[in-house]
Amino acid sequence: MSSPVIELRNISKIYRMSQTVSVEALKDVNVKIYPGEIVIIMGPSGSGKSTFLNIVGTLDRPTSGRVYLDGVDVTDLPERELYDIRLRKIGFVFQFFNLISTLTAIENVMLPMILLGELSEKEARERALELLKIVGLGDRINSRPIQLSGGQQQRVAIARALANNPSIVLMDEPTGNVDVVSEAIILKLISILNKYFGVTFVIVTHNPEVSVIGHRIIYIRGGRLFETKEVPKISLDQPIDERRIIRSELKFLKLELVRLRKELHKGIISRDEYLARAREIEEKVHRIRRLISNAGK
Repeated sequence: MSSPVIELRNISKIYRMSQTVSVEALKDVNVKIYPGEIVIIMGPSGSGKSTFLNIVGTLDRPTSGRVYLDGVDVTDLPERELYDIRLRKIGFVFQFFNLISTLTAIENVMLPMILLGELSEKEARERALELLKIVGLGDRINSRPIQLSGGQQQRVAIARALANNPSIVLMDEPTGNVDVVSEAIILKLISILNKYFGVTFVIVTHNPEVSVIGHRIIYIRGGRLFETKEVPKISLDQPIDERRIIRSELKFLKLELVRLRKELHKGIISRDEYLARAREIEEKVHRIRRLISNAGK
């Protein structure tokens, strides 16, 4: 088995409300999440779900215990390093979308790429356009959030989460503010992105219908984790053009290889860094082609 992409060891989180009052949101939590998994975190309000997600996403620090991402202990890293890790490794999707109201859909998706600073504005726009096509919003790229439905805004948020090609996407109630049709589309999208691109998803929800796409369900009660492997399976019949999604991602991966070669020739990155990142891209392309080949048999 591969090494975990996320590992929490003996994590506890205590919020001090005053000198005499404290709330223990997480209690001695241990969990490993592996590459390519869809893990569903379920529990009632106040059970510790959001605290769990914030600690995994390095948005909050545990009171005790250690947090590992890709085998690296990130628990005590300075905020500047955590900021870089969040931009490169982690995509976030929130219940209330958190889109910037003054930006268009394509500008919202471009923003993480601009902040990371590895792509030119033209390259970031091309990548954002491909991502919006993947989530079925290629015709709404110039719409602002107020001009989009809740389901459309959440799909923009998913595109934004994928902008920097993260290995982990964290979702907090991704279907909490969308209609039933949009919920089915979003769940199907997550399944496709996981299947073909190997993205690891950690999804916090109180909605049992979300669990149909999960590989594992972890329940939180009173800050403690309880796991079950009994995941209900149903068919998601919402039609989505999988081939278009695959073509768009393959196009981006080829462009990414071209960009890396240019950076190598200009001396921006070392040959070792180029080879490591090119190998990651080649592995993704191989995975996609292998799945396509197996589907045709």
